Parts: sequence; C-alpha cells; structure tokens
Amino acid sequence: MIYLLLSILASTIIFINFKLFERFNINIFQAIVVNYFVAFITGIISYDGSVKIAQIPSLDWFYFTLILGTLFIIVFNLMAITTQRSGLSVVSVATKMSVVVPVLFGLFYYKESLNGIKLTGIILALIAVYLAANKSNKGIRIKRKLIILPILVFIGSGVIDTSIKYLEDTYVAHNDVPLFSAIIFLAAALVGLIFIGFQVIKRTFKFDFKNIIAGICLGIPNYFSIYFLVKTLRSDILESSGIFAINNVAIVTLSTFTGILLFEEKLVRENWIGIFLAILSIILISV
Repeated sequence: MIYLLLSILASTIIFINFKLFERFNINIFQAIVVNYFVAFITGIISYDGSVKIAQIPSLDWFYFTLILGTLFIIVFNLMAITTQRSGLSVVSVATKMSVVVPVLFGLFYYKESLNGIKLTGIILALIAVYLAANKSNKGIRIKRKLIILPILVFIGSGVIDTSIKYLEDTYVAHNDVPLFSAIIFLAAALVGLIFIGFQVIKRTFKFDFKNIIAGICLGIPNYFSIYFLVKTLRSDILESSGIFAINNVAIVTLSTFTGILLFEEKLVRENWIGIFLAILSIILISV
C-alpha cells in the first residue's frame, strides 16, 4: 500500500509543479524535456545493478521502452494542444478517464475478478473523475471539430498505462524496474530534443535558465510516479484493475484538495459530489 500512496503523492507533486509553471511563466515544453533527462538520471542512480550501456539494447523490453517514450512526448503535446483549445477540465477528464483502458485490459486479458461491488466502484470512479475535474456547473463542453483531440489523449494515456502493466509483468525483471523506468524517460527526452531541434532550425527557440530549474523540480517526482506505480502493480494488495482505478481517482481528489489549499481554487457543487464519489469508489474497489 505504501508504494501506491507514494505514486499518488508523486503525481500530485507533478500537478503542483504545473500550477507553479503557470505562475512563473515557465516554458512548459522545455521544462518537460529537461524533466525527462532528470527522470532518466534519477532512474540510473536508483538502479542497484551495474549499468552497461552496450548491453541495454539486448534487454527484452528495450525497444518497447523506445515506443513508450515516444508516446509519452506525443501524448504530452496532445494534452498541451487540448488544454489550449478546449480547456484544462477537458484534458483532465480525458487523461484520468483513460483508466478504463488498463482496467478493461486487466479484466479481460488477465481474467481478473469482477463482482458487483467492484464494478460499482469502478463506475463510480469514472463518474468521480469527471465531476471532480470539471470546474463548471454547466458541464464540460467540447467543440465538435475539436473532439478528436481529447479522444486521442484518452486513447494515448490508456495505451501508456496498459503497456506499462503488460511490460512489467511480461518482460521486466524484478531488479530492472528502475532501469526500465529510466529508459522510457530517456526515449521521451531524445524525442523532445528532436522537437527542439526543429525549433532551433526555424529560429523559434528561446532559452531561459529557469526552465531547467523547473524541469529538475518536475523530473524527480515524475520518475517516482512511474517507479512506484510499477512497484504497486507488482505487489499483491489489489489486482491491476483496482490499482489503476484507485490511483487515478485518488490523484484527481488529492490534486483538487491541493488546489483549494495552496492555490485558492474554487469548487462548484459537482466537484464536491465527485470527491465524495471518489472516496466511496476507493472503498468499494478495495473491499
């Protein structure tokens, strides 16, 4: 249970960082690229074994991490575009509702158990995510021509979570979890550098040292959010469908309370209903 709590805490710290980025006018993309390099270094430091660069490509999971890393940076860009064009509530709901993808994967691929109480908990978790993330009492509205953006965020986020579960269960040795996580972030960082290279060529790249500091502050919790999630999936506290549901709904709930306490965010009635349902869903899934 401690690993799940630490994963939720690390993910919430990421939320705090993004709120501070907005306040201090941080270039989010530059900070994200730095963050991936920092997360990679953190993973290498956390790895107990000896790291031989030449041997890494021979590991069974290596090429999968390259694909995952690419997905990380692509989904991030989609999230940024969705936020700019449809708002933060839309991207929050799309990201966290994607929990349905790994949940269904666990139920059908791994034949995990599903009773009435657990099913009710999962459904309530999805409703709770929508209500807690939606900051308007008029509901979340998306322009029809932009509907493809949150759909892609939903699919991409779900595929990432599902892939992490499948790879750690199928290919990753117990002691290789830090290295596995680190290589995912390295791949994302390298793809990010390619994007920056295009900006340099087009002469649209503007460097600011504070973006590096922001990336460092983001990279460490970002690494551990994945690391502790993988460690949780390897524990026996719950099946993966329950872990993903609790993880996502708890992140939304804790982030919402953090927004109230640290950033004086205002909640509408639907948010409070979402928080109540989130707590109830965690109890039902954990039974």
